[in-house]
Amino acid sequence: MGTPNLEHLGKYAITETLGKGAMGVVYKGFDPHIKRTVAIKTIRRELLDVDQANALVARFKNEAQASGRLTHPGIVGVYEYGEEQTLSYIVMEYVQGSGLDQYFKREIRFGVTDIVSIMAQLLDALDYAHDQGIVHRDVKPANIIVMLNGRLKVADFGIARIDNSDLTQIGVIMGTPSYMAPEQYLGLGVDRRADIFSAGVIFYQLLSGKKPYSGSTESIAYKVCHETPLAPSTVDPERNHVQFDNVALHALARKPDERFQSAREFREGILEAYRAPVTQAVSEQTLIREVTRIPGLGESTSPSRPSTHPSGTTQYPSNWEASVLQQVERELTRVVGPVARVMVKKAAKAAADMDTLYRLLADEVGSIQDRTQFLASRKQLAGTSGTSIYTQSSTGSRTAQTTGPVTRVTPEMVEQAARRLAPYIGPIAKVLAKKAAAKAQDSRQFHLMLSENITSESERNRFLKDVGLLS
Repeated sequence: MGTPNLEHLGKYAITETLGKGAMGVVYKGFDPHIKRTVAIKTIRRELLDVDQANALVARFKNEAQASGRLTHPGIVGVYEYGEEQTLSYIVMEYVQGSGLDQYFKREIRFGVTDIVSIMAQLLDALDYAHDQGIVHRDVKPANIIVMLNGRLKVADFGIARIDNSDLTQIGVIMGTPSYMAPEQYLGLGVDRRADIFSAGVIFYQLLSGKKPYSGSTESIAYKVCHETPLAPSTVDPERNHVQFDNVALHALARKPDERFQSAREFREGILEAYRAPVTQAVSEQTLIREVTRIPGLGESTSPSRPSTHPSGTTQYPSNWEASVLQQVERELTRVVGPVARVMVKKAAKAAADMDTLYRLLADEVGSIQDRTQFLASRKQLAGTSGTSIYTQSSTGSRTAQTTGPVTRVTPEMVEQAARRLAPYIGPIAKVLAKKAAAKAQDSRQFHLMLSENITSESERNRFLKDVGLLS
């Protein structure tokens, strides 16, 4: 039987097919009630026998139940589970980006700043899930999506263990061979420390370019349960990441009691070895642009992200000044990727002023954090020059009040700001300073834009104080 040609699924309008698997399809949909784009993952029960269908639907419901309990910027959100005729489906957050597995397949090597950023984001998300009583149990690169803005999302909680759940039992082996903990191979009880082991495998792979265990499934199983891997720095001595050797091997301890006991503890171990501020996103130069990762179904091709300065061939509505819409498009691209160009053109036809334009566009951004980031650029594009400009965090808290003087951005100012920013985010500071200088209308806006690259509120305020925007 072919794939159903759907126009609607429940209340959702189907707008596009994002990916296909053996048992189902992932669609791009639109929620007409709250005006947001979603991804809808389906399974076709009629393709399976009764026992298979029941097992898969149980796993599907488990994913919806597990992810539905989690509200975190680093976890793909799940909004609804439903059934319609022969289909079961999950409605989830629409995410554009590439699985970390695609980076490994292309042998892309991350710098130490990006390695720490990836692990810090991953472990922060896992720590949150663990605190909610949920163990992922299949942490692997394919389930870690690097979005187009450099942020991470953890996906596919399909075999997660939820406290008090009887979906999976002791003695049942579930997971992905290269990333499973010894207790998973042995069919023993599994807790959060299994996720820590899996995250340790990813950390080892980021550091050395190789997995700590390789070979056939049987060979990997034996090695995981009986052997200690080489220190990652000895696998790739040219990279000289020796400061992380003990941390990686601690996470990969065969006995759960000998590992880090929480994702938070693992994260702190990495940061202590790094001894520098961690960045909130992967470096722009490293990002894969042309692949869209569909959770649970592999990948599909998508257009490359628009350039920073859209070409003159873009036809915007004649009632708008093209340069204004180009600026809006650039800001929206930071959070939604290449679809920003189409969204801006469409919204500009329906909007007569900037406030309406921003409202229409923000309604299309699914993530609260991304929506907040996009709305914050409204003041920048309007050239707000009042005595108090606020930057909102993902929780909505105000993190900076600026009262400094407004002057034009000079080359000397760019160089000085890059030096001040570098201790917090590393060498990428120079690139970000040049980009911010090209966009900023004045020195205050320039420094505010740079401060947004600093994750820690206290460090961000220290930077703003150093540049004269905080007293």
